[in-house]
Amino acid sequence: MNQSLKEKLISIAKEVSAKRDCSHDFNHVIRVTKLAEIIAETENADVEVIVPAALFHDAIVYKKNSVESKNEADESAAYAAKQLEQISGYPAEKIEKVQQCIRECSFSKGIVPKSLESKILQDADRLEATGAIAIMRTFASCENMNIQFYEPSDPFCKKGAVPFRSGLDLFYNRLLLVEDGMHTSFARKIAERRTLFLKNFLEELNLELIESKVI
Repeated sequence: MNQSLKEKLISIAKEVSAKRDCSHDFNHVIRVTKLAEIIAETENADVEVIVPAALFHDAIVYKKNSVESKNEADESAAYAAKQLEQISGYPAEKIEKVQQCIRECSFSKGIVPKSLESKILQDADRLEATGAIAIMRTFASCENMNIQFYEPSDPFCKKGAVPFRSGLDLFYNRLLLVEDGMHTSFARKIAERRTLFLKNFLEELNLELIESKVI
């Protein structure tokens, strides 16, 4: 991809995510973009689609427990198209492909991506939902959504995870499920290691809660 075009896209993405909560900030966007580029190289995918899709996949973000959150992917795709249409030199025929990637990236909608580029973006974004980074992002989201770290009566969701009840509920209905949804071998290998870290974290947390005599 042309470097000056890439830098322009990065500048736009940085501006739109400047004041966002830290679980969806520009650092998240850049990590997803770089992971997507790495996976794209191993899969021989189109980086001219991958890069803008990754940079704008979270252009529009609402709180996870907001009714508006279901519109994030479509609104982000529309934002990406608007920006790319205004950039001289970006291939117009690839804009719809970028939008498709963004629309199919959503975790909550459970969409199975159709194109290789969509699969790569979904893999890169979901890798942010497992491992050490995912733990930080999850508990940052707890503050943003005003929910507790864990439910005292059932911290490890043995009775079932409840959507948006607590941070640990998110582990069981999202973070621990990421590994099984990877599309590329590169991402699957990373997800396997990161998921093991999550499980080790939960084991340590269980010990600490027992020590505190709260469970």
